Amino acid sequence: MLRAESEVPLVPTEVRPSAEVAVNAVVEISRTSFDAVVMDLDGVITDTASLHEMAWRRLFDGFLSTLAPSEGEDHRPFEKEDYLRFVDGMPRSDGALGFLTSRGITVPAETVRALAVQKDSYFKDFMDQEGVRLIPGALALLTALRRAGFRTAIVSASRNCSPVLARAGLTDFFDASVDGVIAAELGLPGKPDPAVYLEAAGRLRTSPERAVVVEDALAGVEAGRAGGFGLVVGLGRDGHAQDLLDRGADVTVPDLDGVEVTSLPAREGHRP
Repeated sequence: MLRAESEVPLVPTEVRPSAEVAVNAVVEISRTSFDAVVMDLDGVITDTASLHEMAWRRLFDGFLSTLAPSEGEDHRPFEKEDYLRFVDGMPRSDGALGFLTSRGITVPAETVRALAVQKDSYFKDFMDQEGVRLIPGALALLTALRRAGFRTAIVSASRNCSPVLARAGLTDFFDASVDGVIAAELGLPGKPDPAVYLEAAGRLRTSPERAVVVEDALAGVEAGRAGGFGLVVGLGRDGHAQDLLDRGADVTVPDLDGVEVTSLPAREGHRP
């Protein structure tokens, strides 16, 4: 997983790098600088983000097709940009409301809730059909973090986080989890509010300044920055690396192979 230093410079983790240096760099997560890593699930560890996008598209395309033309409303089919800007990383009801609002569509709260429930049903259907695939490099990164002594947490707006991890065989790689079920129980607002990430850091017994956030969603990197985390790494595929930087990422990498992990020097041992 290590790259020769001559291939591409590492972004230092001791200070926040500038956006000019950060785009598509290789970032080093050092055990000297950080104690914990908090990661989003969908699109960072598992490829379930594609299933969520498919479920949202099926939901909204079907719903929009039932609406009569109305002045001020946009009934175009659901697009990739809609997913990235309005629903990716968001709780289902927030995502449904955000998308509809962006199209100038106002519906009763019970309709928003019904759409959110239907979207979850579609997601489960797609997961049964497609299975759960890992993002390339995810297993190697999780293994490297474990070997280096990092504490790790998974964060997801989804209420399906635990079954997804179980199906992927990754449950034991995480010391803590804050998903949609836990967020609802604790009354935590969804991203871009940093509450779920701060809860994860608390469960890992580390301060945000000593923790790294790894995210692929715009709302997620915004939450990491708002929470004061020591480093916010954006997974900048699909050509939206600059958007991630604009919303709060310190650095973006095109894939998880761009994340290097280094241990504490032997003389330091592991931090408590």
